[in-house]
Amino acid sequence: MSDIYILSIETATPLCSVSLAKNGVTLHEIVGEEPNMHASSLTLFIDQLLQKASLQMKYLSAITVSKGPGSYTGLRIGVSAAKGLCYALDIPMIANNTLDAMYHGFMAISGELSDKTLLFPMIDARRQEVYTQVLDSQAQVIESTKALIVDATSFDAYLADGHHLIFFGSGADKFDEQFHANPAIQVALGFDAKASFQDALSYEKFQTGEFEDVAYFEPYYLKDFMVTAPKKSPLL
Repeated sequence: MSDIYILSIETATPLCSVSLAKNGVTLHEIVGEEPNMHASSLTLFIDQLLQKASLQMKYLSAITVSKGPGSYTGLRIGVSAAKGLCYALDIPMIANNTLDAMYHGFMAISGELSDKTLLFPMIDARRQEVYTQVLDSQAQVIESTKALIVDATSFDAYLADGHHLIFFGSGADKFDEQFHANPAIQVALGFDAKASFQDALSYEKFQTGEFEDVAYFEPYYLKDFMVTAPKKSPLL
């Protein structure tokens, strides 16, 4: 069997990243250091990634994209790029829930966790709201993907059952001060979604033929994009 090369795209959060994997193992990754550079840098990153690997685009086996939830604009840019590559190369497209990929990326560096640990990958949805899901240390989904407005009592039911909670992702950092005094809640600061978190997941999906319909696929926005009109000046 020939080697499987999969290029992954992550644009669901303020950071933009791409990775290249061979048979599910990450070879190279590029992560943008500045936020919200998806439109200006994604195609450039892809070119740089393939040059770094000395791999021609025609040898790619599939394109993977992080499907959300996350930034409306970021997701549209990532999905549009993935679709364009799949059409041009006539190869399949794979999509992963961004929170699922974040969970697997975090578990890869976290070490062994107790059975009472619950993990909350979080993507910032502005103010006190996040996109999140709840999983245990064995990758069992306790609560599926949802939008959650966080307050002081949001996690009381889990804490009452004696669980240890770990928050991580672009939406988690803003709660560090709020829950800092609670020893049962840990906020893993500075963790964000990266393209390489999808690599092993995508290889498994490639092997089982879990592909998306490129023509009809849409990002998983979770909530509708809201456009608000600017307030009129009282002088007008």
